[in-house]
Amino acid sequence: MKWRRFNGESINLPIKDEVRQAIVRETRHFKLKVCIGTDSQVKGAETEFATVIVFLREGHGGFMFIHNEKTRDVYSIKERMLVEVAKSIEIAYELCDLFTEYDVDMEVHADINTNPQFKSNLALREAMGYIPGMGFAFKAKPEAFASSCCANKIVN
Repeated sequence: MKWRRFNGESINLPIKDEVRQAIVRETRHFKLKVCIGTDSQVKGAETEFATVIVFLREGHGGFMFIHNEKTRDVYSIKERMLVEVAKSIEIAYELCDLFTEYDVDMEVHADINTNPQFKSNLALREAMGYIPGMGFAFKAKPEAFASSCCANKIVN
Protein backbone atom coordinates (compact mmCIF):
# COMPACT_ATOMS: atom_id res chain seq x y z
CA MET A 1 0.00 0.00 0.00
CA LYS A 2 1.60 3.28 -1.13
CA TRP A 3 1.09 6.34 1.08
CA ARG A 4 2.12 9.97 0.56
CA ARG A 5 2.01 13.33 2.28
CA PHE A 6 -0.31 16.14 1.13
CA ASN A 7 2.59 17.80 -0.70
CA GLY A 8 2.99 14.63 -2.82
CA GLU A 9 6.12 13.37 -1.06
CA SER A 10 6.13 9.55 -0.93
CA ILE A 11 6.15 7.77 2.40
CA ASN A 12 8.70 5.00 2.08
CA LEU A 13 8.39 3.42 5.52
CA PRO A 14 5.53 1.03 6.30
CA ILE A 15 2.60 3.26 7.29
CA LYS A 16 2.57 1.97 10.87
CA ASP A 17 6.21 3.02 11.33
CA GLU A 18 5.55 6.44 9.77
CA VAL A 19 2.50 7.00 12.00
CA ARG A 20 4.50 5.97 15.09
CA GLN A 21 7.23 8.48 14.20
CA ALA A 22 4.64 11.22 13.66
CA ILE A 23 2.94 10.49 16.99
CA VAL A 24 6.26 10.48 18.90
CA ARG A 25 7.40 13.72 17.20
CA GLU A 26 4.11 15.59 17.57
CA THR A 27 3.14 14.54 21.11
CA ARG A 28 6.33 16.17 22.41
CA HIS A 29 4.66 19.54 21.75
CA PHE A 30 0.95 18.99 21.09
CA LYS A 31 -2.09 17.01 22.13
CA LEU A 32 -2.98 14.92 19.07
CA LYS A 33 -6.21 13.53 17.70
CA VAL A 34 -6.35 11.29 14.62
CA CYS A 35 -9.28 10.99 12.22
CA ILE A 36 -9.36 8.34 9.50
CA GLY A 37 -11.71 8.58 6.53
CA THR A 38 -12.22 7.44 2.96
CA ASP A 39 -14.07 9.00 0.04
CA SER A 40 -14.59 7.79 -3.51
CA GLN A 41 -15.45 9.16 -6.90
CA VAL A 42 -16.71 7.29 -9.93
CA LYS A 43 -14.87 8.48 -13.05
CA GLY A 44 -16.13 6.66 -16.14
CA ALA A 45 -15.36 2.96 -15.76
CA GLU A 46 -13.12 3.50 -12.71
CA THR A 47 -13.84 4.18 -9.07
CA GLU A 48 -11.10 6.03 -7.21
CA PHE A 49 -10.82 5.73 -3.44
CA ALA A 50 -8.77 8.04 -1.22
CA THR A 51 -8.09 7.13 2.39
CA VAL A 52 -6.62 9.75 4.71
CA ILE A 53 -5.08 9.69 8.16
CA VAL A 54 -5.58 13.21 9.52
CA PHE A 55 -3.46 14.31 12.49
CA LEU A 56 -4.94 17.26 14.39
CA ARG A 57 -2.65 19.24 16.68
CA GLU A 58 -4.96 20.76 19.30
CA GLY A 59 -5.05 24.48 18.50
CA HIS A 60 -2.20 24.21 15.97
CA GLY A 61 -3.56 22.86 12.66
CA GLY A 62 -2.74 19.45 11.34
CA PHE A 63 -1.41 17.30 8.54
CA MET A 64 -2.40 14.11 6.76
CA PHE A 65 -1.17 10.99 5.05
CA ILE A 66 -2.95 9.88 1.87
CA HIS A 67 -3.49 6.61 0.02
CA ASN A 68 -5.19 6.43 -3.40
CA GLU A 69 -6.53 3.34 -5.08
CA LYS A 70 -8.42 2.81 -8.34
CA THR A 71 -10.61 -0.10 -9.34
CA ARG A 72 -12.81 -1.07 -12.24
CA ASP A 73 -15.25 -2.83 -9.89
CA VAL A 74 -18.82 -1.60 -10.23
CA TYR A 75 -20.69 -0.76 -7.01
CA SER A 76 -24.16 0.32 -6.05
CA ILE A 77 -24.11 3.53 -3.98
CA LYS A 78 -24.65 1.52 -0.77
CA GLU A 79 -21.85 -0.93 -1.62
CA ARG A 80 -19.46 1.92 -2.43
CA MET A 81 -20.22 3.66 0.89
CA LEU A 82 -19.58 0.42 2.78
CA VAL A 83 -16.33 -0.20 0.85
CA GLU A 84 -15.24 3.30 1.94
CA VAL A 85 -16.05 2.41 5.55
CA ALA A 86 -14.20 -0.92 5.24
CA LYS A 87 -11.08 0.83 3.90
CA SER A 88 -11.11 3.24 6.85
CA ILE A 89 -11.69 0.41 9.33
CA GLU A 90 -8.83 -1.59 7.80
CA ILE A 91 -6.29 1.18 8.42
CA ALA A 92 -7.79 2.10 11.82
CA TYR A 93 -7.47 -1.53 12.90
CA GLU A 94 -3.86 -1.70 11.67
CA LEU A 95 -2.95 1.42 13.70
CA CYS A 96 -5.22 1.22 16.76
CA ASP A 97 -2.61 -0.29 19.08
CA LEU A 98 -0.37 2.76 18.42
CA PHE A 99 -3.19 5.13 19.38
CA THR A 100 -3.76 3.15 22.58
CA GLU A 101 -0.03 2.95 23.37
CA TYR A 102 0.45 6.73 22.96
CA ASP A 103 -2.99 7.72 24.33
CA VAL A 104 -4.11 9.43 21.10
CA ASP A 105 -7.85 9.80 20.47
CA MET A 106 -8.97 8.38 17.14
CA GLU A 107 -12.20 8.58 15.16
CA VAL A 108 -13.35 6.88 11.97
CA HIS A 109 -15.19 9.28 9.67
CA ALA A 110 -17.76 7.99 7.17
CA ASP A 111 -18.79 10.00 4.12
CA ILE A 112 -22.40 9.00 4.79
CA ASN A 113 -25.12 11.58 5.23
CA THR A 114 -27.36 11.43 8.29
CA ASN A 115 -30.11 13.12 6.24
CA PRO A 116 -32.36 10.45 4.62
CA GLN A 117 -32.82 12.67 1.55
CA PHE A 118 -29.28 11.79 0.41
CA LYS A 119 -28.44 8.53 -1.39
CA SER A 120 -25.48 7.77 0.89
CA ASN A 121 -27.91 7.50 3.83
CA LEU A 122 -28.78 3.99 2.58
CA ALA A 123 -25.56 2.75 4.23
CA LEU A 124 -25.87 4.66 7.52
CA ARG A 125 -27.44 1.88 9.59
CA GLU A 126 -24.77 -0.65 8.59
CA ALA A 127 -21.93 1.83 9.16
CA MET A 128 -23.33 2.75 12.58
CA GLY A 129 -23.19 -0.93 13.52
CA TYR A 130 -19.88 -1.75 11.85
CA ILE A 131 -17.63 1.07 13.07
CA PRO A 132 -18.63 1.12 16.77
CA GLY A 133 -18.87 -2.68 16.61
CA MET A 134 -15.14 -2.70 15.81
CA GLY A 135 -14.58 -0.52 18.87
CA PHE A 136 -13.99 2.82 17.12
CA ALA A 137 -15.52 6.26 17.65
CA PHE A 138 -17.65 7.15 14.63
CA LYS A 139 -18.64 10.38 12.89
CA ALA A 140 -20.95 10.75 9.88
CA LYS A 141 -21.71 13.84 7.80
CA PRO A 142 -21.73 16.70 8.57
CA GLU A 143 -19.11 16.04 11.33
CA ALA A 144 -17.06 13.60 9.23
CA PHE A 145 -14.55 16.11 7.84
CA ALA A 146 -11.74 13.53 7.29
CA SER A 147 -13.84 11.75 4.66
CA SER A 148 -16.15 14.49 3.37
CA CYS A 149 -13.53 17.29 3.18
CA CYS A 150 -9.97 15.91 3.33
CA ALA A 151 -10.37 12.68 1.33
CA ASN A 152 -12.92 14.38 -0.93
CA LYS A 153 -10.29 16.92 -2.04
CA ILE A 154 -8.00 14.07 -3.08
CA VAL A 155 -10.50 12.27 -5.35
CA ASN A 156 -12.06 15.38 -6.95
